[in-house]
Amino acid sequence: MKINKNIAKSSVILACAALVSLSLTACSGGSPAQAKGTKDAKAEVINAVPVEVARAARAEIAANYNGTATLTADHEAQVAAKTSGVLVKLFVEEGQSVKAGQVLAQLEQDTARAKLAQAEAQMRKADASFNYSEKAIQKQLIPQRDFDQAKYDMQNLRAAREEAALNLRFTTIVAPVDGVIAERSVKLGNLIQTNQNLFRIVGMDPLQAVLNVPERQLGILKSGQPVVLEADALPGRKFAGNILRIAPVVDSNSGTFRVTCEFHDQSGTLKPGMFGRIGIVYDQRADALTVPRSALVEEDGETAVFVVEKAPDKPADDKKDGAKKDEAKKPETKVADAGKGDTKPVAPGLVAHRKLVKVGYSEGDKVEIRSGIEEGTQVITVGRNAVRDGTAVQVLNADTKDKEKQLAQKSVEEKKA
Repeated sequence: MKINKNIAKSSVILACAALVSLSLTACSGGSPAQAKGTKDAKAEVINAVPVEVARAARAEIAANYNGTATLTADHEAQVAAKTSGVLVKLFVEEGQSVKAGQVLAQLEQDTARAKLAQAEAQMRKADASFNYSEKAIQKQLIPQRDFDQAKYDMQNLRAAREEAALNLRFTTIVAPVDGVIAERSVKLGNLIQTNQNLFRIVGMDPLQAVLNVPERQLGILKSGQPVVLEADALPGRKFAGNILRIAPVVDSNSGTFRVTCEFHDQSGTLKPGMFGRIGIVYDQRADALTVPRSALVEEDGETAVFVVEKAPDKPADDKKDGAKKDEAKKPETKVADAGKGDTKPVAPGLVAHRKLVKVGYSEGDKVEIRSGIEEGTQVITVGRNAVRDGTAVQVLNADTKDKEKQLAQKSVEEKKA
């Protein structure tokens, strides 16, 4: 009897469970086929690779060559002493601008003045001796040899006098070129020797930079083309210049040729020795099809991009054609929100396709696309390494304007229906 009672009790529990299940199914308002479709839609969304995209758009782009170089002065001079003596005066310091001919320092002059006076006295004596010999030769009182000797002595002592006067002038140190005192190598009271370096003068305007450019650019770059310099020491600032000259030969060892650029900076901000990055623009296109550089994929010597397209429709099952037709009549498939009981639209399936492209000019983050895709094509910029041809994707940064257009179009279609 106990066994029969247990069997009866179990039958009642199973019957109640079946009734509850039927009630829940009726409340959900969906058929088993629709529930399966909902699960498939959820699975697609979950398995899709999240990516970010950008649209291929028309933009202006410039072709340029970029290189690095160190700024050098157009002219530079080491000021050396041309005579010896004690340094008694300094008229300039490091950092001062000077003009050619400006006095920089003064050596003591006493010794030089004394030597000049001695040379002048000897010269006057030689002049007097020559004048006497000139009159005597006319009267044939002296031989021709004595006359010639007097003449040569006079010329020699005149040259000695000029040398003494020149040494006196050399005691005044002057600037040979315009520029800035970059270095002072002596101090007051130093005994200066002949040919000893005293100052270094550097020209600040113009400044030059020499680029070693690959030989394939030889036919593209021309003298006079504009260039732009960005110095590492001055972030955010750009300085305009131009190509001054181009070397007529290519270095066979490096395969490069020298391009000298010139920069005029009246403000004096640029300094010789600064390291900078130089860009030379040699062509421009106002309406080029461009994509972000991050969208390009380089593989096996080919350049490609991954484009986002709508996934193709899955083939319908013959046994479920009736159910599919019924569901097609509905405006959209909805996924039940577990926990709330409401429904949400399922996003249309998207897949990534690999497209080979031919690239052109590049500038900054933009790259020109010559062929392979069309304007408006969505290309993957973030997450491209995680996808392959045919991979399901989920776009995280969908275009807001496109969404508004789709919603407006959908509203119009609903009104017409």
